[in-house]
Amino acid sequence: MISALWYSARVRAWAAQIALLAGLGLFLWMIVGNTVENLTARGIRTGFDYLWRPARFPISESIIRYDASDSFLWAYVAGLANTLWLSLLSIVFATILGLFVCLARLSHHPVLSYMTGVYVTVLRNVPLIVQLLFWYAIATSVFPAPRAALNPLPGLFLSIRGVYAPALIVEPGGWFFLIASAALFIVALAVGLWSARRARSFGAPILLAALAFWAATNVVLYVALGRPLKLEMPELNGLNFSGGTNLSPEFAAIIIGLTIYTSAFIGEIIRGGIEAIDKGQWEGARALGLSERVVMFKVILPQALRIIVPPMTSQYLSTVKNTTLAVAVGYPELGLVVNTVINQTGQAIESILIMLCVFLSISLSVSLFMNWYNARVALVVR
Repeated sequence: MISALWYSARVRAWAAQIALLAGLGLFLWMIVGNTVENLTARGIRTGFDYLWRPARFPISESIIRYDASDSFLWAYVAGLANTLWLSLLSIVFATILGLFVCLARLSHHPVLSYMTGVYVTVLRNVPLIVQLLFWYAIATSVFPAPRAALNPLPGLFLSIRGVYAPALIVEPGGWFFLIASAALFIVALAVGLWSARRARSFGAPILLAALAFWAATNVVLYVALGRPLKLEMPELNGLNFSGGTNLSPEFAAIIIGLTIYTSAFIGEIIRGGIEAIDKGQWEGARALGLSERVVMFKVILPQALRIIVPPMTSQYLSTVKNTTLAVAVGYPELGLVVNTVINQTGQAIESILIMLCVFLSISLSVSLFMNWYNARVALVVR
């Protein structure tokens, strides 16, 4: 029986897998044990109890409320919120810009096509961190000091400290007004479209009348609720502006750098998908008398999505991971917050594990969403 088991390929394969897993488990056990022993010998605390202690360090800018008296856990949340916000804006802006880059490269205009080719070649071959430092240098050197800030529009100021603009202040009743206004807009648009369809005529006058009714209703509701929305204008206070909303040079540098850098890759991905479509599709659509815009957006792009989505998923994942380079310009995304926490607590292993788990979760979420979308596109095309 032992001889039969030995000569069984299936048994040998299972035995090899079990031995490999056992060896890996033993190696990890040795690593963990050695790490804990060394940390204990050096008096470094381990565990995640530090997450509930006060952080006692500021975060220069955050899209959610954060104070130095908040816990380390909330500091991680603030850094994660900045990372997600940065990733979302970069992906959206880069996708839109990448589509224009693609269309410009496919243009029959020789100068436009050539210049776009130079744009793509240069940006794809210059390291991202170099581009971020370049845009940060521009953001912190081109504009004047706050007291001599440029004022191109009322309430808009451009200075070395960033861009200051009016901020929308939502007072009691403001959220009700915004929700009611959005609901009224949907109702007015639906009624306008329905009326235009019933009249079987050009619907622009009917739609304009519906939108005018929506605007008038908004004015009445706004006055009735006591003007719950107000604009807070930025004002020069000493050496800097106070009030309003601020777009910092660090945020501007990372957004511009990531968007422009990623758009070069996305433009080539979209161009490759479009050029993979058979020329007969172009000729057939043109033979029907369709315009070039309709041919591109109604015939070619829907078919090219099956080719575009898989590499686009990889590019989106790279964009999310590239946000960690914001530390080079001082924007407080998750990586910078983790570095600060490590310096404050000395608990590097726990902080790095949290960062690894967070980015793994974000990457898996993006991948699952894009795979779901790819499946829907493929199903529709069939």
